[in-house]
Amino acid sequence: MQVILHVGAHGTEEDRLLKTLLNNKEAAAKRGVAIPGPGKYRYLLKDCMGALLTGTPAPDSGEVLWDSILEQEHADRVILSNPHFFGSQRQALEGHNFYPEAEMRMGALARLFPEDQLEIHMGLRDPGSLLPTLLADASPQRVDQVLQSSDPVALRWSNLLLRLRTAVPDVPITVWCYEDMPLNWAQILRQMMGFNSEERISGGMDLLSSIMSTEGMKRLRAYLHEHRDMTEAHKQRVIAAFLGKYAIDEAIEEEIDLPGWTEDLMDTLSYLYEEDLEQIAQIPGVTLLSA
Repeated sequence: MQVILHVGAHGTEEDRLLKTLLNNKEAAAKRGVAIPGPGKYRYLLKDCMGALLTGTPAPDSGEVLWDSILEQEHADRVILSNPHFFGSQRQALEGHNFYPEAEMRMGALARLFPEDQLEIHMGLRDPGSLLPTLLADASPQRVDQVLQSSDPVALRWSNLLLRLRTAVPDVPITVWCYEDMPLNWAQILRQMMGFNSEERISGGMDLLSSIMSTEGMKRLRAYLHEHRDMTEAHKQRVIAAFLGKYAIDEAIEEEIDLPGWTEDLMDTLSYLYEEDLEQIAQIPGVTLLSA
């Protein structure tokens, strides 16, 4: 069975993405794709992964887990979503590394499901906006601790992906950019569900509607309805044009408030992030969805 592991990252609309996936549960089931509710597997897998640290899984552990998760539902493909698969939000950053426990945790998941074809699906985000998001609810002491022990200029998503490719070389990885998600939201959903670009899905504009005015959404839907034969690339260009005109400023503006951070640092981080994405696109076994 194909097992799609949506692993976050934190701060990349992971909850909204899962909600939209669940809204497609019925349509997906007709295609042999199961999207179980997170309550059926998050705590279960957490306990099982923890047990692996002190023992070896039983030969039939995968079958037993699927019986609990799917509850007799037949599926050729299943989507499991949990931004904590590689660690909690607090564990998302240590020193110069994203998710330092990712290899260990992914190895545990691979051992739990040795007969299945695992895939990692993950959203990436510019460290310049990600770090403030990760630390938004942290205490001042925690913020100081992270900023003193981490160098944001040294953070690279490519390092995490290379570590994962080394740890689980048989597990392909699909990634996308948080910054592009309003444009390729539907593409991400289809990719996870294994749908082709022509198949209808529910909620393909869920994220877009949260950052675009009602008038803009109305005009965009009308335009897309009149031009149904557009390619996906053309559609994304149209969405970008409408977003440029009808975006809700408060919804897209990000306020960065970290001690010692300047606009120059933010610009540097964005530049390094773009460079890192170019490196990621060249990593064998990694697919970067672009907008």
